[in-house]
Amino acid sequence: MQVFQTAKDAALAMRPDVPVYCFRPGVLREDIRRFREAFPGQTAYAVKTNGEPMVLQTLADAGVDVFDVASPGEFEAVRAVAPKAEMLYMHPIKAQSDIRLALETYGIRTMSLDHEDEVAKILRIVRALDLDPAGITVFIRLQTKGHAAYELSKKFGAAPAHAVELLQRCHRIGFKVGLCFHVGSQIEDPETYERALASCDWVRNRADVPLAGLDVGGGFPAEYGYDPRRKKPDMPGMGQIMSRLRSDIEEWGFGDIPLVAEPGRVVVARCFSLIVRVLLRKGRRLYINDGIWASLSDSWTGKITLPARFIPDPARVARRGDASSIVPFRVCGATCDSVDILSRPFWLPETVDTGDWIEIGHIGAYSLSLRTRFNGFYPDTFVEVETPFDEGDAAEGFASLETMAD
Repeated sequence: MQVFQTAKDAALAMRPDVPVYCFRPGVLREDIRRFREAFPGQTAYAVKTNGEPMVLQTLADAGVDVFDVASPGEFEAVRAVAPKAEMLYMHPIKAQSDIRLALETYGIRTMSLDHEDEVAKILRIVRALDLDPAGITVFIRLQTKGHAAYELSKKFGAAPAHAVELLQRCHRIGFKVGLCFHVGSQIEDPETYERALASCDWVRNRADVPLAGLDVGGGFPAEYGYDPRRKKPDMPGMGQIMSRLRSDIEEWGFGDIPLVAEPGRVVVARCFSLIVRVLLRKGRRLYINDGIWASLSDSWTGKITLPARFIPDPARVARRGDASSIVPFRVCGATCDSVDILSRPFWLPETVDTGDWIEIGHIGAYSLSLRTRFNGFYPDTFVEVETPFDEGDAAEGFASLETMAD
């Protein structure tokens, strides 16, 4: 992998016509270190957020030895870079063949569930393999509600009374049992965890079985950009979140049992940026070589504000407009799908034009995991960059909360 000091250096040296991911391993190491030091328990990186081999290898080299996995593909990816790492199979609903693969081939001994049919599937495989249930930990996923950019309470989770029954049933079988929840992705309210812990306490008291652990899931917010023309969003910082979480854990009496967190976005968001090229400027529209079917699905949802840095092509001498004037552009993706248009405009210098590049920052979470091969476009070019995005030249642009007419 080529190494550059900045993304601008990479763009001007490579003059790429394809999107280029700029990986910053130093940023990744720093962000996982900060999280592990702040959280009072075990850190299990959520592979779904970004399962690229370079990411998993960097995390393993940094000492991460527990990973939250959800599929055979993720089992394999983790095993390839960290053969001795522990894997927590925390997808609540699993194919029976995948359960067998997890238990028999990968030696996974921790799973989650939210329904009695899932108990039956796991028990069937445990008995077929003649395993001791006491060597397996089953976390009951509790349904919770909170305030997050991406709400995750609609699909998974048992209601509190149902969770009590599941805990008792799994305990009678002989499994070690725990409670888990997931408050959503990119939480917006530091009290979200407190409400989930209160529900866990209600379930624990009524189930009256020993708990082997509590998994607080993810949701820890990453830092993105914001529109400087508007008031900065009042988002809780990592220090505030962790301080409140530690206090709530003690207050609800969970400080004396093993704790697990499944961070993803907060760990990898800042370690990648993306260089895209302007294929065409048509009035106030920019057609770029990436889009919602590739790296920019987060921007399509309109829930994340991505910072952007303009990289002008030095080969273009004549320019129109005022370089100091920042104006909104509608951004269209590379595919022939007319839906492939970002939901927010990007505010950029008025002089941006065909052939220029734009570096889009903080796209390490989910952008790579969700990219597709639609229309044959699949960004897969990587370079290593040493300077963190936030320490480079000031970002001239950003995806705004505002809308604009076509």
